[in-house]
Amino acid sequence: MDDLMDKVDSKFHLVHLAAQRAREINGYYAQLGEGLGTHVPPLVSVPSNKPLSIALEEIAQAKIEGVEPAEGEGSEDPLGFIGGDDDLGA
Repeated sequence: MDDLMDKVDSKFHLVHLAAQRAREINGYYAQLGEGLGTHVPPLVSVPSNKPLSIALEEIAQAKIEGVEPAEGEGSEDPLGFIGGDDDLGA
C-alpha cells in the first residue's frame, strides 16, 4: 500500500485511478471476441486475472499515472449532479 501511495498524491486519487483503469481492462476483455481493438490491453503480467488487481499492479510498476487537470480544466463541480433542497419538490 505504501508503494502505491508514493505514486499518487492521495488515497482518493489512487482509488479513482485504479477504478478507471480497471474499467478499461474489463472493457478490453469484453471486446476481445469482437476484434474492435478500442481498449488498451493490460500492461503487466500478474497471476491474478481480476481487473482491479491488474490496475493496482500497473500503478505500482508506474506503467500508468494519473494527471491532475490544469487550472481551469474540469472546473465544473464534480458533485453538480446532486441537486439542492429546491430540487426535492417540497
